[in-house]
Amino acid sequence: MAQRVTLRKRTPYNTTSARRRIVKTPGGKLVYHHLKKLATQPKCGDCGIGLPGVPALRPRQYATISKRQKTVRRAYGGSRCGDCVKLRILRAFLVEEAKIVKKVIKSQKTGGRK
Repeated sequence: MAQRVTLRKRTPYNTTSARRRIVKTPGGKLVYHHLKKLATQPKCGDCGIGLPGVPALRPRQYATISKRQKTVRRAYGGSRCGDCVKLRILRAFLVEEAKIVKKVIKSQKTGGRK
């Protein structure tokens, strides 16, 4: 006959915060081990993919690790992926180029006067 296993916490419901696993102790008894929630990786704010180089932790655990582990040494390091940063830089460059071209065309129409 199977051995009875008693709950160790007061929550009797099968919720995500009260997940448990049966573990056999070295003494041969079966006990519940309460599991912590799974951590998800931080996502890029633009495209939504997981950020490489940033560990997947529970929110409170980010307070205990150093800043260099939470970010990547780049502009928008801990919030945007490299491809999105590249796109942003390219878009900003093209916008500035368009402004310059517009200015040159306008000056040519007026006959070179400002």
